[in-house]
Amino acid sequence: MGQIRKHYKDILEVFMNKVIAIGSDHAGFELKSQLIPFLKEKGFRVVDVGTYNKKSVDYPDFAKKVCLKIINKEAQKGIIICGSGIGASITANKIKGIRAGVCHDTYSAHQGVEHDDMNVICIGARVVGVELAKEIVMAFIKAKFLYKEKYIRRLNKIKKLEEEVWT
Repeated sequence: MGQIRKHYKDILEVFMNKVIAIGSDHAGFELKSQLIPFLKEKGFRVVDVGTYNKKSVDYPDFAKKVCLKIINKEAQKGIIICGSGIGASITANKIKGIRAGVCHDTYSAHQGVEHDDMNVICIGARVVGVELAKEIVMAFIKAKFLYKEKYIRRLNKIKKLEEEVWT
């Protein structure tokens, strides 16, 4: 009975936007290490897909891991941290169903969700400091897609393009 209860609790947390997947390369390791306890204090369950130290690694490996958590419905939103955020964003956007954006300010972080249904945020650890990163992440997590006709129409065009390219 305990396993079943835990399984349904996990599903409910994802549904309630309480599970965040996070990953980084070596350049983003320190910032990721500071964001995880911050997110946990805010009540989120954080799935850390690595890296787990400062040893040089390749950001595409960790971007993929974060995105797969979202695609497999093990997390609703993802955070990827590399040196600039750009490489992580390029990688993430290669994965069907992922809408990732580089955000180094709070406006882009919430607007990307509200207008474009962004589900992954990419942050450059060499661009923003810890306190700003916390604000950016919270703006991203708290934001909800605005179900207005123009945003739905645009999102559907993105999804159609994705289907055309991936089939």
